[in-house]
Amino acid sequence: MTRFVFHDPFWLLVLLALPILAWLRGRRRVPVLLVPFAAAWHRPSLAGPSRWPVALAFVGLVLLILSLARPQRVEDKREVRTQGYDIILAIDLSTSMRAEDYEKGGERLNRLQAIKPVVQAFIERRPNDRIGIVLFSGRAYTMAPLTFDHEWLARQLERIRIGMIEDGTAIGDGLGVSLTRLEQAQRETGGKRIGAFIVLLTDGANNRGTLAPRQAAELAKSRAVPIYTIGAGKDGYVPVPVYDESNRKMGYRRMLSDLDEGQLREIAEITNGKFFRASDTDTIESAFKTIDRAEKIEFQAKSYLVTTELFWQFAGPALLVLVISATFSRPAWRKEVYA
Repeated sequence: MTRFVFHDPFWLLVLLALPILAWLRGRRRVPVLLVPFAAAWHRPSLAGPSRWPVALAFVGLVLLILSLARPQRVEDKREVRTQGYDIILAIDLSTSMRAEDYEKGGERLNRLQAIKPVVQAFIERRPNDRIGIVLFSGRAYTMAPLTFDHEWLARQLERIRIGMIEDGTAIGDGLGVSLTRLEQAQRETGGKRIGAFIVLLTDGANNRGTLAPRQAAELAKSRAVPIYTIGAGKDGYVPVPVYDESNRKMGYRRMLSDLDEGQLREIAEITNGKFFRASDTDTIESAFKTIDRAEKIEFQAKSYLVTTELFWQFAGPALLVLVISATFSRPAWRKEVYA
């Protein structure tokens, strides 16, 4: 917030007194010397005396008084002293995420379609955090490194499609890549990672990759990185769309969900995180809101004032106006006429 103040308000009282002084000066008595027949000597000029030099002098005096009152521009600055979290969202892109066992507004949604808007809302609620995205299926890779540019992150999230990676469910590798993206020496103390956590979202059981989920969880525990696990999809048989070579939906087949809930609970418990079962869109939203509340930093800001002196912005024009007024009050070309 920016505001203008006068450091020495006494001069403002002087400014208010100027009109009164001018009025009193106009009413004062002037001693007059009476000269007989002086009227006969007077030659009336064609133009009366100009008043604008006096007006300029008055303006200059006002500006000069304002400059003496020490005008200042004061800006209220707030410096955030607390850093936000670093968050990695590890998202499963295996073909089982095509299962359309979610519904919203009477319309069927597959698991990825149900997850995307919830993830986007989670990102929007955390503007002070750096967030990255790791995708995994048969293997894992980083789609978006840690960034404060959440608009760019939203565009990357829209690009996510099932089938981008070879099929499978490499949960351990997904967590391993996520931990690699969180390796930053400046945010570590005694080998412990400060202010970071992982959100793992999957609908299956680990069946690919080189790193076992428990090994990844133990590694996260050693670095003090909590992992929040979300199990997506309903239990039992779920409808999965079938597409032809032109990517047109031909119908549905029934598929048995293979979510390893015990494994996800174990990962969360080992790392001091929490497990959520997200069987519908409401429980997905509830899970992300709970994580948002659990891992939140109350930012402390230090306020300070920045002042800019405006003395010369008033004094400079004041001096210029006074010089012009003095110059033109008795112009050089005016000649005295004597009879």
